[in-house]
Amino acid sequence: MIYILLKMGVRMRDLKDIKRVILKIGSSSLVDDKLNIKKDVLDKLMCSFKNLIDKGIEICLVTSGAIALGRGELGLKKKPTEMALKQACAAIGQAKIMEYYNEASKKYGLLCGQILVNHDDFQVRNRMKFLAQSLEAMLSNKVIPIVNENDVLAVEEIKVGDNDTLSSLLVPVIGADLLILFSDIDGLYDKNPKEFSDAKFIDTVSKVDKDIYKMVGVNKSNVGTGGMETKLNAAIIATQAQGNMIICNSNRISDLEKIIEGEQIGTLFIAKKHLISSKEHWMIYRVKASGALVIDNGARDALNNKKVSILPKGIISVKGEFLSDSIINVIDEDGNLIAKGISNYSSSEIELIKGKKSSEFLGNKFTKEEVIHANNLVIIREDILC
Repeated sequence: MIYILLKMGVRMRDLKDIKRVILKIGSSSLVDDKLNIKKDVLDKLMCSFKNLIDKGIEICLVTSGAIALGRGELGLKKKPTEMALKQACAAIGQAKIMEYYNEASKKYGLLCGQILVNHDDFQVRNRMKFLAQSLEAMLSNKVIPIVNENDVLAVEEIKVGDNDTLSSLLVPVIGADLLILFSDIDGLYDKNPKEFSDAKFIDTVSKVDKDIYKMVGVNKSNVGTGGMETKLNAAIIATQAQGNMIICNSNRISDLEKIIEGEQIGTLFIAKKHLISSKEHWMIYRVKASGALVIDNGARDALNNKKVSILPKGIISVKGEFLSDSIINVIDEDGNLIAKGISNYSSSEIELIKGKKSSEFLGNKFTKEEVIHANNLVIIREDILC
């Protein structure tokens, strides 16, 4: 069941020992309808950052707005649909947005640094390690990382346009205690408040499941590309990494200190405690599967009862082409996702040994009995993936 507290009166949340915070600000909160930067928002943001840093709290900012600002510079009234034009807008807007951030930060004696990433920086563990080290060096020297997707080159990222997810993926990378998504909405409601006058605000969510998703509406903002669905996805990723997450309106940026102190502002998604390991979190949320194995019902039932290794005998077919050590999905005959894991063999090798007993293939290049060892496998349960 979902545990929801509806907002009633003034209460303080139990947000103790917050030392490292990630903030994400959306395009519609940062750029106005005329595609100009909202300088008053930047000023409030940097003023809050100054106060928090002085208190020993480290801040990482994930920003949207580059493509929108690029549109303004090029005089485009509508969102471009051509990929090359989107990339051009991103290139122009990225330079402009850092210019604005640097100007605003200097007023408060702060220093910002830019980091552009894409999902490959989370998928390849060495690259993720280098990203973590860079961010750690910046934060320890009181530099505010300004993070954005590399929309100029990362074609798939422009299609997704999802900095909500990007910010949540950073939670385990830097060990953030709290993720705050600033947007043009107050938080989560049980129904669309723009359509229903009796919509009730949801103060606290301890579990995101299918019932929560049913309440989600569609964001039709002219500027932003996200929506409540991406924020719920981000909540799952962040809370499974033992980070709390809050969705609140960007008009509360000046109340950032109060939010971190626990004042009841926005919707709080409560962190899970030691539900999955960091390795499992990496495999589930940060790595795109390179292919898939289809297993028979016997292998599926064995996995549902206990995490066991995937053996060739239980494999019916192979989907996609991949190399050994790739992350792949494990699906049943009905197409349901059962698990993800690290394959000991390539797709072509598995094609040769699928359905066979170990005595029929072990030897020569086939030195491992398991296609996926149980230690490199994570079972996908409803409570960790919606």
